[in-house]
Amino acid sequence: MRIQAALVEAPGGPFTLHSLHLDAPRPDEILVRITATGICHTDLAMRQVWPRERLPMVLGHEGAGVVEAVGDAVTTVAPGDAVCLTYRSCGACDPCTTGGPAYCEQSGALNALGSRPDGSTTLSHTDGTPAYGSFFGQSAFATHCLTTASNTVKVPADLPPTLVAPLGCSIQTGVGTVQNVLRPSPGTTLAVFGAGSVGLSALMAAVADDHTVIVIEPLAARRALAKELGAAAVIDPTAEEEVAAAVRDLTHGGAQYAIDTTGRPAVVSQAVGALRRRGTLALVGLGSAQFDTMPVLTKGLTLRGVTEGDALPAVTIPHLISLHRQGKLPLEKLITAFPFTDIEAAAEASLAGRVVKPVLTLA
Repeated sequence: MRIQAALVEAPGGPFTLHSLHLDAPRPDEILVRITATGICHTDLAMRQVWPRERLPMVLGHEGAGVVEAVGDAVTTVAPGDAVCLTYRSCGACDPCTTGGPAYCEQSGALNALGSRPDGSTTLSHTDGTPAYGSFFGQSAFATHCLTTASNTVKVPADLPPTLVAPLGCSIQTGVGTVQNVLRPSPGTTLAVFGAGSVGLSALMAAVADDHTVIVIEPLAARRALAKELGAAAVIDPTAEEEVAAAVRDLTHGGAQYAIDTTGRPAVVSQAVGALRRRGTLALVGLGSAQFDTMPVLTKGLTLRGVTEGDALPAVTIPHLISLHRQGKLPLEKLITAFPFTDIEAAAEASLAGRVVKPVLTLA
């Protein structure tokens, strides 16, 4: 079928709209009409470094939509179902069968190859030359995409697609890092470094569970939003000479838990310094963080890498929807909607920090 998709045609290049051909679904595939899709910093980071030999590429991995067709082997969803799209997993490896599909041994081939695991592409140009996709098993920067049962979760039809879209990555990462991984003890403090959609989702989850949260964020508008969402204190790292010392002062010795959403070496070092002895730091930001290990050793810190908030999407996404319906996860405060045709403007607004979570609308 003919679809419209946003292509990255050169490393670091802009998103440009093109007409492409999308295959019919194979027996294990699902055809989804996209109604909204979030822009994640992973999309923006990947367009900078995606291999030239696997371009042009369709990114996008926070899709929401409606099922239009299913392959003969698909039993989990049916045409007409509203769905949230998330990461793909094999379901058969040790991590998948022991509750950790975010760490699937086939994750690279299923989510970041640019094609199906067998090397075939779901997309092509009008002349038959391939276009790469299958990003996170979806490539949702398009009017339609092909997914599978592992990364397609049925959701209530009455939910606005703009709220559904980011649930499959950034929101489940932030909430899951708090509720699935850190699980703060009562009366403890969490320091969140970075108030993007992941950091603010973590804040909302911690506040919903009555924890004290300190947010470290350079942008004034995001600090104000963090306060509105329940942060006990906010710190401007551009105005505070010793961020770690400021957190320790506020917490009378250091936070018990911290989350770094930036992946930046200096910020990770601040997070390490902000923790009290035997504290725990969750690392969720992409980057090449290098830092002094001495305080990690002398304070007995635990460092925990986290992918997708350790989420089990079929369980986590309904849980997030429940939190939203209870008023504990006011996602609408994070989201700014853009027409799909304005994808490059939305990406630039995200990079500039003018919006927290841009969501493209197609319906």
